[in-house]
Amino acid sequence: MRRMSKLSLFVAIWLFLFSLVTPTLAQENQPQTLSPDLTLFTRYPAQEIAIGDTVTINLTLRSDNQPQIIRLEVRDLPEDWLASFRGGGRIIQSAYVEQENDTLVDLRIEPAANVESGSYAFEVVAQSDSGQVTLPLELIVKDKLPPSMTLDVDLPTLRGAPDTTFRFNATLRNEGDADMDVNLLADAPRGLLADFKLNGQSVTSIPLSANETKNLSIEVQVFPEMPAGPYEIGVVARGGEAEATTTVIADVTGDSRVEVSAPDGRLSEQISAGQTTPITLILSNTGTSPARNINLSAAPPTGWTVEFDPPQIAEIAGNETINVTANIQPSNQAIAGDYVINITAQPEEGRSDTAEFRITVMTSTLWGIVGVVLIAIAVFGVGIAVTRFGRR
Repeated sequence: MRRMSKLSLFVAIWLFLFSLVTPTLAQENQPQTLSPDLTLFTRYPAQEIAIGDTVTINLTLRSDNQPQIIRLEVRDLPEDWLASFRGGGRIIQSAYVEQENDTLVDLRIEPAANVESGSYAFEVVAQSDSGQVTLPLELIVKDKLPPSMTLDVDLPTLRGAPDTTFRFNATLRNEGDADMDVNLLADAPRGLLADFKLNGQSVTSIPLSANETKNLSIEVQVFPEMPAGPYEIGVVARGGEAEATTTVIADVTGDSRVEVSAPDGRLSEQISAGQTTPITLILSNTGTSPARNINLSAAPPTGWTVEFDPPQIAEIAGNETINVTANIQPSNQAIAGDYVINITAQPEEGRSDTAEFRITVMTSTLWGIVGVVLIAIAVFGVGIAVTRFGRR
């Protein structure tokens, strides 16, 4: 009985000591506490690459609490692989993360020269004073990548008038390991013409070597009568089994074009010297958008006056015409002959137009009659004088 009591006491003491030691050992074997206020992620944690490729993985660090400095590390990287963190154009070891402001870091991975095809897993560790977070990554190395292309446009939406050449700068990249001939296609709405250019030359297909990148321009022309509005053009690059697509938008703004003419198309008129003569003009807006606040002006010969009725037109809608009157008065000293007057219509926005009118000045009929009378009086006087002095 006494022996059983000693045994029970020994077991109780041993259990007590084990309970003290076990939490310490467990704490030593556990990883560091996860940081609850730090996030580390990438949008593409598993990627395919070909043997010989170097890959850059975009990482994002985010702090939900206070600003902090984060130390970065790559663990379990395969043997002879190289890894480097880059930020601001330099190789870095840590990054400063502000609250609610993401910090972007690039992880550059260079597989070993003798790497074999297969799947390779490793992890990125971001550690702060409050703990750490890990991000598992995977690279699938293949002997040869399947055919693949990307087509990117710098500015997919451009705005301009109908006479504008919409020029979209595009980058075409062959992401596969095989050369290909790429056909270029554009699905443009009726009234638009799309053309592909490489180094200033129009092309419909181009050769693209493995892993090669070429810069293209997609030029879109719009017919003048096209109404204002956005027009989508589907662009396709197709090479064998690989295809890349994108969409560009030509946002056509309204365009006003004012033209000056006469009712019968004849830009000439006969007027009398010293008298005001009204001449009817036609103002036409051949554009697709209204022409507003149109000012009329004239460049007449010296001493002449030209006044318009009305002197300003508030608006002419697209494809509409109106009549205005130009009151022209030649100088009192104007002699008979032909003169030129330039009349200009200038809208607030859009194109202006200048028409050249040829004005023929005729002397007054009254002055002709006076001249004839004076000549007759002179002849009559000469006749009387000859008659009287001839008899003597």
